[in-house]
Amino acid sequence: MTDFDPTPSDGETNAVRQRWSENTDTFGRVYNTLLGITEPTTYSTIAEIADCSPNAAKKHLERLAEMGVGRVDRQSRPARYERNDGYLEWQDASRLADELTVEEIIDRVHQLEDRREEFEQRFETSDPSSISVFDHDNHDAIHERMNAISDWQSLERDIRLYELARQLSQNDGHLLPA
Repeated sequence: MTDFDPTPSDGETNAVRQRWSENTDTFGRVYNTLLGITEPTTYSTIAEIADCSPNAAKKHLERLAEMGVGRVDRQSRPARYERNDGYLEWQDASRLADELTVEEIIDRVHQLEDRREEFEQRFETSDPSSISVFDHDNHDAIHERMNAISDWQSLERDIRLYELARQLSQNDGHLLPA
């Protein structure tokens, strides 16, 4: 059996970046970079990651912001761009609305709400962010509590997605009835 190194070598990383750069147009590289960043970032930094000129990055970032894929903070100097997580949630909900019937979506929401109720009873609150995971001295108890809170927060996101999918499905792809 060979040893597994989770960190690829510089050569492997450069080869992947080279293929990405050769096989993806500038807009696609800026789009992928924007979706991959986790904090507001300058267009010059995004250009460096996307392997394009700063002017090209700024042009595509402005377009992505107009489309709602990203957001721009023009108050900061230079302007900083970030992905719009609401856009990603809408994409996920739209996919669910296409793949499932309204009845399947409603059934899934009921299942998720039942699980939410179990968390609420277990922790005696309806807000997972109000719970301190460090209320115990035991490392295993803290770890278990962290996992439970993470699962609960993911569950809350899933409920939002399925509710949005239900609205989209019931209103022919629109959030509000026509």
